[in-house]
Amino acid sequence: MRYLVVGSGLFGSTFAYEAAKRGNKVQVIEKRNHIGGNIYTKEVEGIQVHEYGAHIFHTSMKDIWDYVNQFADFNNYINSPIANYNGEIYNLPFNMNTFNKLWGVITPEQAREKIEEQKNSLNLNGIPRNLEEQALSLVGPDVYEKLVKGYTEKQWGKKATELPSFIIRRLPVRFTYNNNYFNDIYQGIPIGGYTQIIEQMLDSELINVETNVDFFDHKDEYLNSDYKIVYTGMIDRFFDYKLGELEYRSLRFDTEIKDVDNYQGNAVVNYTDSQTPYTRIIEHKHFEFGKGNKNKTVITREYPQAWHRSDEPYYPVNDKKNKELYKQYLSLSRSDFPNVLFGGRLGQYRYYNMDQTIMSALQAVHREFGE
Repeated sequence: MRYLVVGSGLFGSTFAYEAAKRGNKVQVIEKRNHIGGNIYTKEVEGIQVHEYGAHIFHTSMKDIWDYVNQFADFNNYINSPIANYNGEIYNLPFNMNTFNKLWGVITPEQAREKIEEQKNSLNLNGIPRNLEEQALSLVGPDVYEKLVKGYTEKQWGKKATELPSFIIRRLPVRFTYNNNYFNDIYQGIPIGGYTQIIEQMLDSELINVETNVDFFDHKDEYLNSDYKIVYTGMIDRFFDYKLGELEYRSLRFDTEIKDVDNYQGNAVVNYTDSQTPYTRIIEHKHFEFGKGNKNKTVITREYPQAWHRSDEPYYPVNDKKNKELYKQYLSLSRSDFPNVLFGGRLGQYRYYNMDQTIMSALQAVHREFGE
């Protein structure tokens, strides 16, 4: 079998690696000028820069952790972001450090009582009608106003009262002095960046990789070839949006080199007020504990924005309307293109973490090869 893998991100590269391991020839095409998709990292001033936003690998699936550790050694980085609200600094996720800063409480019991007191003062009745009511019912007004509202509205480009409640099904509230953002057992960042993982996955005599190649420039030719196609792009674009556009959110990254060793003291600082136009600043050298040029640092400001067809889609808007439209495209793919495998965040219209992307790719491999 010959496979054409469209996209060299984590899903496509995992599939290509596994297909080649089984003796199949694989052609990988990538529209960008580099491999790796959104996990691509590039060395600048001795610092591994996450070109498309912060990527912290975390999982509770031991098999996935063991799998990815084939390709890189991981450090013991723990994601502990902080929030900057108009110059006030708070720990994330919401924990006893956060509550002590907000209210001066010291014990978990005091924090619980304060949250319940705040929630009860609102007299919220019935099922929350929007994100604002949902968040208020979970954490009360202080946490919501300072740490949720502004950030969320910037992220989605809409008022919290216009967003559906299901976006925030729960909020991570911890009654411990623990700043670890994730609950997963395994967590870290590859020493030397993520690009090496993709390079190793694609390092096979049976795999040929071409960058700066857009699938849609030769779509008919590919579809009429003897390739089995693994497509990891936008499923609605594959069908030329014939059923309508799925909705995505896009991002703009503003990266600069600073002539200081340490700009903000943390890898990730979220800006939760509504006036600051970006949602967060990433200082990349902190992902590897300060490694790199001691006189330089690299920071990236992250600006959420509306998606248009000329923009890069970063995450799907999984509301009811878009899910229904995706189901229609999925049905169309099965009826009209049964020989095309749609995968990844865009091909399956899902927000995947990295471990979920690998798991999904391995499931596709097992289905494809009857294992």
